[in-house]
Amino acid sequence: MGNKPKILIAIRESLFRDLFAAEELRRLRQLGALETAVSDQNLTSSQLAAAVGGADIVITGWGTPVFTDEVLTAAHKLKLIAHSAGSIKRLLPPPVFDHGARVTHVAAALAPPVGETTLLLVLLALRRFHELDRAFKEGGWAAARSFELGKELAGQVIGIVGASLTGRESMRRLRTLDAELWIYDPYLSADEAAALGGRKVELEQLLRECPIVSLHAPSTDETYQMIGAEQFALLRDGAIFINTARAHLIDEAALLAELQSGRIFAALDVFEHEPLPDDSPFRQLQNVIITPHIAAHTQQARARQGRYCVDEIKRFLRDGSLRYEVTRAKLNIMA
Repeated sequence: MGNKPKILIAIRESLFRDLFAAEELRRLRQLGALETAVSDQNLTSSQLAAAVGGADIVITGWGTPVFTDEVLTAAHKLKLIAHSAGSIKRLLPPPVFDHGARVTHVAAALAPPVGETTLLLVLLALRRFHELDRAFKEGGWAAARSFELGKELAGQVIGIVGASLTGRESMRRLRTLDAELWIYDPYLSADEAAALGGRKVELEQLLRECPIVSLHAPSTDETYQMIGAEQFALLRDGAIFINTARAHLIDEAALLAELQSGRIFAALDVFEHEPLPDDSPFRQLQNVIITPHIAAHTQQARARQGRYCVDEIKRFLRDGSLRYEVTRAKLNIMA
């Protein structure tokens, strides 16, 4: 046991149990000597610094604090940060990459349910079954039958903003049902877009011509409020706007104004302030579907998070390889 690497678990106990089932815990114990730094409260950076000293590997996740200079100074043996979730930028200031430790994450585990959610929201927006259900229960058969006819997905032109992991999972599902895909991503070539089954276009053209727009870009300085009042004004009347990415990407006030005008329909899983306040105007609008930032939350995704994290640690200890490595260059264009 003494020769095994020390693996520090820096996420709260209940979350660790949720992500790492008995089989993954067994595999982790085979790989290293486990040490838990936290009970069921999130650590502070100072507490992490006090615990990280002898660790070769740290498992991080939702609620893990920032790797401050104090943490990095204490982490004199640290070789790998294995993040058991997706968005990682909050944890990692640039000095992490000067420290020498390598970094991986499991965003790929969370992308499939976001792709499913995107498909679900597109279908709901086209067919309005959530509204039909409410009208049927409140007003009866005749009220529900009075709705205008819905639209099919096949043949719809859908604009995907960001060919990220979630964007690609969304495209794969939408393409299967014969949607036409237009893609805006400045880091994607026309040939790469074609390989994904889509057509590369500029953002302005996508917003103006696509009746359905779905956001999948990361939160970066470059993408902050990339869609504001000017861009929302480009959307055609009756357009469907979906955001399962981050509120960081939009001017939320501008979106609210468009929705209050009744000109467009939206489906939103993310908001500038979360939890969404009780008095938020979004709660009063009939032309928007709102969900509480749960697009990626499924039983299967949770199981994959733990499994992918253990797989990465195993690969790293075996031969130094990482399938989902985060580098300084990648961090600049990812969430």
